[in-house]
Amino acid sequence: MSSFNVNSAAQRSAGWRRPFELWLDGVEAGWAIPAFIVTFVAVWMTFLIVGYQNGDLHPDVLETWTLGREFAWGNPKHPPLIGWVARVWTTVFPLTDWSMHLLAMVNSALALFFVDLIGRRFASGDKRAIIMMLMIFLPAYQFHAERFNANSILLSTWALAIYCFLRSFESLNVRWAVAAGASAALAMLGKYYSVFLIAGFIVAAIAHPRRREYFASVAPWVSTLTGLIVLGPHIWWLATTGFTPYEYAMVAHRGLPMGIAVREAAKYVGSHFLYLVLPLAIWCLMIRAHLARFAEDLTKPQPGLLLLLYIFAATVFIPPVVSISLGSDLPAIWNLQAAFLAVLISVAAISFKVERFDSGNLAAATALFFVATLIAAPIHAYYRNTNGFDWNRNFLSAAAKEMTLRWHQHSGTPFEAVSGDDALAFAAAFYSPDHPYYKRPFQFQYTWGLPRRTTLDKGWAAMCFHDDSICLDWMNRVAKVAGSVIRSEFELQATLWGQPGVTTKIVALIAPPYKEPAAKPADPNSGSIQDFSASRRRYSDVDAGHLR
Repeated sequence: MSSFNVNSAAQRSAGWRRPFELWLDGVEAGWAIPAFIVTFVAVWMTFLIVGYQNGDLHPDVLETWTLGREFAWGNPKHPPLIGWVARVWTTVFPLTDWSMHLLAMVNSALALFFVDLIGRRFASGDKRAIIMMLMIFLPAYQFHAERFNANSILLSTWALAIYCFLRSFESLNVRWAVAAGASAALAMLGKYYSVFLIAGFIVAAIAHPRRREYFASVAPWVSTLTGLIVLGPHIWWLATTGFTPYEYAMVAHRGLPMGIAVREAAKYVGSHFLYLVLPLAIWCLMIRAHLARFAEDLTKPQPGLLLLLYIFAATVFIPPVVSISLGSDLPAIWNLQAAFLAVLISVAAISFKVERFDSGNLAAATALFFVATLIAAPIHAYYRNTNGFDWNRNFLSAAAKEMTLRWHQHSGTPFEAVSGDDALAFAAAFYSPDHPYYKRPFQFQYTWGLPRRTTLDKGWAAMCFHDDSICLDWMNRVAKVAGSVIRSEFELQATLWGQPGVTTKIVALIAPPYKEPAAKPADPNSGSIQDFSASRRRYSDVDAGHLR
């Protein structure tokens, strides 16, 4: 009787494991990894749509779209790639939350695809699948990726650049050298932080045993020339605009005392390894019977993995050294796109076989993680209805629409210019039917300069949250300069499925378009023409040098 029960339990166990084993069998057949990536995108799209049902887009995403409204080879805050991508994307897809969520997840899916391209050069079968599944337990491809900005675009561009550099280093082929240079330049156009990736390539090439062969070939020089050609227009833009993004970076991230800079650098390194704790702990649990052999295998990786190891080490340890020397902060998420290298190397370096039992368990755990994500979506939305989102995301689209209504009540022209709190201003540009332009130049984004008189003359509006003293003080200064303005307040309340949520108040300022007063007919009895030189009294006497 006992034997019968054991056999029955084994059969039942085999029954629930069968779908996961079929999927693992499909890796080398070519369908399993694409199906996994599509499932990942579908699950997280569902979470973002349902979980943020009462939360608008993150201000970073709204800013990214704003950057792409006009094509340029650069802008004073970020390199241009994110703006270009957002612009192209929204010419195909509608200007909605779900389309921007989809852009973020497509970027994440591309990153996973490029990671698999690298992984399949060193692993096959279950090991390829394991690499993909462990990626899901990094916080990079879903939590970090959910807002498309200058950080998250590096998920795909770094993985692509690393793949191309690996192929170039291994093959010394001119075509792969061109691809390596172009993809590295693309990463630089995503964010200047990618200079550390290029430094990683240089360090890895010099430290690798094949360095003489590589540097004796045309590959590194072709890559360098290609990268400079791709970056050429942007470099020209930088030179002709006074390197304004560098100035922005120095204002926003530099100026820390040495002690704080050292603490920030230590936090950066520590956080980077904390990100890896969960996937590497899962991996060690899977190979628990072979840990000693795993440690031995890591000491003698094959040449390609050794190159990747050098790149990973360089991108982790060079940035904090530079950060300390410059006295700047260094958020750990800036290097999260390189974390996949540690996981991939750990799995691909082993010389022994992973038991199918453990691979199947990981597949089941990943499936449960997906299910838990779907269950968490409505819970997250419900919680955030009464415990508001960061950046006041419960109110951004509603504020934009209310501001548009108020503008049209006081002006017969379209709503064309907006400023004030950045989140509210970017939201007005994106969500308002009129899509006004964000009118605070990015080089003055943190200095709260006053609008130019010509800007105010054409019509302009601004919004601040009622408890933002800095924004409100700036608004008061604008009102004194503008003279003829309309100031108002309105209250907004979040709702979710008919349930009331958090509330806030918005302070709005409208400067309607200036109209020259109609000229009075000259008095025929006076024998002179009336003087209208004083008819314009809209501005007080303020030094124009203080206006932005």
